[in-house]
Amino acid sequence: ALGAAFSAQELAETLALTVPAGAPSSLADFVRARPLSRLIAQARGLWFSDLLADGRLVTHFQPIVSSQAPARIVGHECLTRGRLLDGTLVAPRDLFRTAIDTGLLYFLDRAARTGAVRAAAKHGVDGTIFINFRPSTIYNPAFCLASTVRAVDESGIAPDRIVFEVVESEDVNDTVHLVAILDAYREAGFRVALDDLGSGYGSLKLLHRLQPDFVKLDMDLIRHVDRDAAKATIAAKLLETAADLRIPSIAEGVETAAEAAWVREHGATYQQGFYHGAPAAAVAAPPA
Repeated sequence: ALGAAFSAQELAETLALTVPAGAPSSLADFVRARPLSRLIAQARGLWFSDLLADGRLVTHFQPIVSSQAPARIVGHECLTRGRLLDGTLVAPRDLFRTAIDTGLLYFLDRAARTGAVRAAAKHGVDGTIFINFRPSTIYNPAFCLASTVRAVDESGIAPDRIVFEVVESEDVNDTVHLVAILDAYREAGFRVALDDLGSGYGSLKLLHRLQPDFVKLDMDLIRHVDRDAAKATIAAKLLETAADLRIPSIAEGVETAAEAAWVREHGATYQQGFYHGAPAAAVAAPPA
């Protein structure tokens, strides 16, 4: 309730002090006062740390289809949700925001990656498997990626079927470190994708440096692209650039027949979005 009632600046500037119920407070106690934002983050972290410790993460799968033959599912993106004790699902945005606030992003990102691999093996997911990762959580590629590589080895999934997506590309400041991470993935036999292309200048700067195996156009750019001239101009240029670089492109966030038709006509290799299928715990079976 406090988090919703105050602005981010107010939460950072308001100090909070906690003392045992009924205990007197003294001036000396006030040196322990902390920003209200920190107190709220710790309170939120109680349920979140329990969720991680109990392994209550679940993986949903969203189909990725061929633009030219939409009935053909070529792969799935793995999307992480949390599950509360009453069975309620926690959306990815809330999960990762809480992980950042509580300093547990590394643990969530690692658990999401390994959980996605195990879930894909359990459900017998066919085709290409796309898994998100956040470069900021990987400080040493050889060490931090060991659990992911081990999970893939144990799953029996061929590494070249797995594509790791660089998300939050706008926040990548150390390109050299990111290249080292992607090199480690590629040396292990995986492929990589640059996510959210078109969301800002940062992802464009990374395109030529990373030379990814796939690029995914930002869903906000695809929304209403068929009737928004500005978006259409930008999206068309990005698709043309990907084609010139011979990098397969995936249009995310396709929600209508008109959007699907537009991205197909403008050269998107693949499509993903609610028009073709919502994320689900059960994998959609390919057509007979």
